[in-house]
Amino acid sequence: MFLMFSIPPMQKVTMPKRTNAVAAAVSLLVLSLGLAACGGSSGSSKSVALVAYSTPQSAYAELIPAFNATSEGKGVTFTQSFGPSGEQSRSVANGLNANVVNFSLEPDVTKLVKAGLVPASWNQNATHGFVTNSVVVFIVRGHNPKHITNWSDLIKPGVQVITPNPFTSGSARWNIMAAYGAQLKEGKTPAQAQEYLTQMFHHVVSQDSSARNALQTFLAGRGDVLLDYEDDAISAEAKGTPIEHVIPANTILIQNPIAVLSKGNSAGGQKFVNYLLSPAGQALWVKKGYRPVISGVPGANTFPAPKGLFTIETLGGWTKVTKQFFEPETGSVAKIEQSLGVSTAK
Repeated sequence: MFLMFSIPPMQKVTMPKRTNAVAAAVSLLVLSLGLAACGGSSGSSKSVALVAYSTPQSAYAELIPAFNATSEGKGVTFTQSFGPSGEQSRSVANGLNANVVNFSLEPDVTKLVKAGLVPASWNQNATHGFVTNSVVVFIVRGHNPKHITNWSDLIKPGVQVITPNPFTSGSARWNIMAAYGAQLKEGKTPAQAQEYLTQMFHHVVSQDSSARNALQTFLAGRGDVLLDYEDDAISAEAKGTPIEHVIPANTILIQNPIAVLSKGNSAGGQKFVNYLLSPAGQALWVKKGYRPVISGVPGANTFPAPKGLFTIETLGGWTKVTKQFFEPETGSVAKIEQSLGVSTAK
């Protein structure tokens, strides 16, 4: 319905100045709400919360700006949290805001599936849910003064080993399964492989909460050898750090998962993950020392192929491995840690 008003001829109608100011303010408010409802012309109101394990922090320092330079990423802002993989997973389950999670271990994602935060279909894509690959390596002092080249060297008299705590760090679990699986590849029995782990832990002089912290401990001068991700070693070497890394003949393929949470800005999170899995994104991962999860990425052929490379599936998969080795009370590694007075609390 329209209301018609009649204004006397030649009569000038002027709104008070205060009324003009109010009308302008209302108009501005309406315009702002309209832009917010539409997401804005540049998408600047969109924010993606990234929660990841500690190691790829420096990689994301390049990946996020590269994504922002694309049409899909223009105007997207990020909040970022990095820390030990297991702790990060538990934090998200307990309410830490996240749209994208990138963990060290697949079980850290499946915890969020069970919590109803990540869709069960998270790994039903061409890369099976993985965004990067790597291998477990030995990081040693410059020129390798103790001539550490294989797993048996780690248990020689006087050799001090650094590895994170496997009850907080995903890296540590990869390290342990690399050590165990390498013994099997050498022809030892499971009992002998388990005994090797016991001997190795008696040479461990520091168990930090994460791979990043363990690397800092090693760089500060402690220990003779650090078990770590290949990408961590490459990154440290690129900075001119006086270290080098050795890839043992028998080692494990590290596969790092990524997933988009079903709540919040899942659309924006998926766009970011799509970029990380694209040829451009994977090329940047390679630049930072990670092995790609897709074919045809420049630089991928520079990574050596270990003769005895194996996967976690070779050892029965993470469900079996977690129960056998890492159950806090009954796991074989938990018992070793308890005998050494190391906490197995999650």
